[in-house]
Amino acid sequence: MVIGIDLGGMSAKAACLMDGSLIGKCDVVTSATNSPEETARSLALLAERAAENSRVDFSEIEAIGIGSPGVVDSENGTVVLWSNYHWQNVELAELVGRATGKRVFVTNDANAAALGEARYGAGMRYRDSILITLGTGVGGGIVLGGKLFEGYKSAGAEIGHMVIRAGGELCTCGRRGCFERYASATALIRMTGEALAAHPESRIREFLKPNGEVSGKTAFLAARAGDAAAQEVVDAYIGYLAEGIANLANVIRPQAVMLGGGVSHEGEALLAPLRERVRPLLYASPEYAPFKILCATLGNEAGLYGAAEYALNRLS
Repeated sequence: MVIGIDLGGMSAKAACLMDGSLIGKCDVVTSATNSPEETARSLALLAERAAENSRVDFSEIEAIGIGSPGVVDSENGTVVLWSNYHWQNVELAELVGRATGKRVFVTNDANAAALGEARYGAGMRYRDSILITLGTGVGGGIVLGGKLFEGYKSAGAEIGHMVIRAGGELCTCGRRGCFERYASATALIRMTGEALAAHPESRIREFLKPNGEVSGKTAFLAARAGDAAAQEVVDAYIGYLAEGIANLANVIRPQAVMLGGGVSHEGEALLAPLRERVRPLLYASPEYAPFKILCATLGNEAGLYGAAEYALNRLS
């Protein structure tokens, strides 16, 4: 049996993976003010609590998998860089392994989510899949032949930082025109705000949050109410998303692309027009190489499933 841990900036979650299901789920508060050693001790105690909650003797746990934010050298279990925590070259696998006496494996949290979704969620029917998360940024991961693709020194699969608009919006990575700058929820909110400023007479204002702010839902809600300015935002956003998905499909040609994150909650209102926009951009037709675009299903548990699965894969 293995334990999966999803490490985040404010909390960490853990669970045992048994017969394809998560059991004994628990969490702990995390903080950037804690040292790596303190965080490792917290994760060790969390793993023990997950086993206890599952009524499993900790001696039966074969390994622990951790999905961590930042640049992760998964071969060595090292968090090379996690800016929010000011971590550099933190040997997380060794620290948690020393505290638990278990084999510990670490991968990037977005990669873990992709693996979890591929193995236990919307990608279960496909050997080759990509998860794209549409949140503050654009993240995700790639699974090929049922195995996580991480690239050399685990530095690959940075989906959000391929350029879809040369010379476009400046990205936090320093490049211009990145997928993230056009297809994230943050980008959608920015585009909606710009449309509202340009068209103060539009119905967009009716669908702001109670505090008067734009949300990722605002444009979709206003478009469904028949607002032309909002529909322009939705169409443009879907167009940008289609460009990125088509690029990935033409390079990798997975069987499925799964969308996660808040924007994906729009469901078919997003997926149906997106499929139509992607289809003519594909080099090989869907008739020859069937290609699905669907929503992820595991939500916040994808990382837990994936971290545990990653440990299983490394054990084999």
